[in-house]
Amino acid sequence: MASVLPTENPAAPPPYREAKLMDVDLSVDRRDDGSIILATNIPLADFDPNLPAAFARMATEKGDKAALAWREAGREGWRTVSYAELKAQVDSATQWLIDHAPAARPLLLIADNSLAFVVMSFAGWAAGLPVVPVSSAYASLGGDYGRLAHVIAKTRPGVVVAGKAARMAPALAALDLGDARIVTDDPSAVEADATSLETLYGTPATQAVQAAINAIGSDDIAAFMLTSGSTGMPKLVEITFDNLGTNSIQCRQMVGEAAGWQDAMLDWLPWHHAAGASVLRTTLTEGGTLYIDDGKPVPGLFDESIRNMREVAVGFYNNVPMGYGMLVEALESDPVLRKRFFSKLRVMLYGGAGLSQPVYDRLQAAAIAETGHRIMLTSGYGATETVSAFMAIYFETERVGIGLPAPGATVKLVPQGDRYEVRVKGRMVTRGYLDEPEKTAEAFDEEGFYRTGDMAVFNDPDRPEAGLAFAGRLAEEFKLSSGAWVYGGALRDQLIKALSPLVQDVVLCDADRPYLGLLAWPAKGATRAQVADALAAFNAGQQGGSSRIRRALLLSEPPSANAHEVSDKGTINRRVVIDRRADEIARLYAETPDSEIIDLGENT
Repeated sequence: MASVLPTENPAAPPPYREAKLMDVDLSVDRRDDGSIILATNIPLADFDPNLPAAFARMATEKGDKAALAWREAGREGWRTVSYAELKAQVDSATQWLIDHAPAARPLLLIADNSLAFVVMSFAGWAAGLPVVPVSSAYASLGGDYGRLAHVIAKTRPGVVVAGKAARMAPALAALDLGDARIVTDDPSAVEADATSLETLYGTPATQAVQAAINAIGSDDIAAFMLTSGSTGMPKLVEITFDNLGTNSIQCRQMVGEAAGWQDAMLDWLPWHHAAGASVLRTTLTEGGTLYIDDGKPVPGLFDESIRNMREVAVGFYNNVPMGYGMLVEALESDPVLRKRFFSKLRVMLYGGAGLSQPVYDRLQAAAIAETGHRIMLTSGYGATETVSAFMAIYFETERVGIGLPAPGATVKLVPQGDRYEVRVKGRMVTRGYLDEPEKTAEAFDEEGFYRTGDMAVFNDPDRPEAGLAFAGRLAEEFKLSSGAWVYGGALRDQLIKALSPLVQDVVLCDADRPYLGLLAWPAKGATRAQVADALAAFNAGQQGGSSRIRRALLLSEPPSANAHEVSDKGTINRRVVIDRRADEIARLYAETPDSEIIDLGENT
C-alpha cells in the first residue's frame, strides 16, 4: 500500500501553480457573549439574477461552440450540442410549457445528468415554473416509492419530466400524479398519456418566450431543492433567482479566473444536488463546455471517470473526498493519467465532507512529481439552504479546512465548548422550507442567521485569516450507554486520516452501546492485519472510551446507492448504513466476536 510518490513536505515546498483567487480582507467582530462575526470586506459583485436571460446572452455570443458533451451508449467519442442548438431547444420547450403547463405549478424533473435535464431546467425557469430536480434513484428503487411520493404530495407538480421512461414507468404507474402532464423520452413505455421530449423540442417558439423571460423577478422561486433526508423525509428548500445569482457570483469571486469557466469542465456531481447544479449553471452562463462524466467515486464506476480524465484535461477539477481518495491511487500508479490530469490544472475543489490530510498530501506529491508545482486545493463549504458554497479556501495553505466567507456572506460562530457552531446570513440563504413553518423557524436564530448544524475551529486562533477547519456535525454526535458523548463527525475525520490509505470510508457505531464499533470499507489491497495495527495506533493516542474503537468490521459489499447508503454525490449516510446492516452491527456487539471482527480488547 506504500505510495510510489514522496509524501514528505520538503523544507521549502515548491510554489503553487498560478491561480488567481480572491484576496483575503477579513473583518472580525468578537462579541461579549463569545460569538464571533466573520465577513470579508470585499463587496459582492453586481449580477443579473435572471438566469434564463443570462443564458440567452451567452448563447447568442457563443453560437456554434459546444455547450454540452456526453457519451452515448454504443458510440465512441463524445456527442455535443452547441449553444445555438441548446438555446433553440430550450425556447421550444419553454413555448410548450407556456401552452400546456398549469400556471405557477412546479415542474418535477426526474432525470440523470443529460441533455434533457438541461433543456427542461432552463425551459421551466423561462416559463416561470419552479423546477424540482429529483434523483432518478427515487423512481427506480421499487417498494412504495416513499420519498418520491412525499415530494409529489408536497409540490403538486403540473408537469412531470421522466428522463428514461423504461426505468421510470413502474413509479409513474404506482404514484398519484393528479392531473400532471407527463413528459418523457418514450411515451409508449408508460401506461398514462405522455408527451415525448421530441415534441417539446420541435414546438415553434413565439414572442411569448421572450416575454416570459422578461417577466422573471429576482424574488420568484426558481427551484425547490431537496435536502438529503438522512433523518427522515427530505425537506424542500425554497430557492429564488436572487439566491441562485448571489451564490453564483460568490463562487466566481472566490475562485476567480482560476476556474476557467469559459474552457472545458468535466464533472460527475449530480445536478439535482447543490454543488453539481452550481457547476452546470455557471458553465453555461460563462460560455464553457460541460463534459458529463458518467462515472462515480464508487468501485466499478470510477473507471469511467478515469477514462474521461484521460481524454478531457481541465483547469478546474471538482470532487468529493471519497473521489479524491480513489483518484490519488490512480494518479500514483498511472503516469499517463497523471500527465494528462495535471496538464492544465490550476485548482482542485472538494466539498460534501472533510478531506483527510494524508489524501491532500498525496495529491500535492503527485502534482509536484508531474509539474514541479503544488496545485491550489480548495474547499467549498455550504448547504442546500445556501444554494452552494458560501465559504472557501481562497488563500495559500497546506491544511485542509472550510476556509473563509464569500462576499455577501456574514458568518456567526457560536461557542460550543472548544468549538464553534457555524451560522450564516446573506442573500444566498433560503427563506425557508415549503409548507414547514416550524422547521423553517427552527433553522434560524433570533438574528436571522441560518443554523448549519456544523461545528468548526480556527486553524490558528491567533490568526483568523488562516481560516476555519471542520470539527463535526451536531447531528452526528451521540451518547454511549455510559453517558459519554461521541463527537462523531470530528472523530470520523480523525479516523479516516489515521487509517489512510487503508480504508475508503468508515461508519461509527452507535448510540446507547457500551463501546465504539466501526464499519469500514477497505481500500484495494488493504489487509485486516494492517487495519488492526492502524486502529491500535490510533487508540493509543486517544483518551477515554468515547474516542477509542473497541471492535471493527471490514465490509465487502460497497455502499449501496439504491438503498441510500451513499448519496449521488458520494457521501455516506451513516444512519441508513447502520439500519440496513443490522446483522453486521450485531456481530460487532456479540458477546463472543467471530473471526472476521477486529477486536482491540476490553481495555480499549
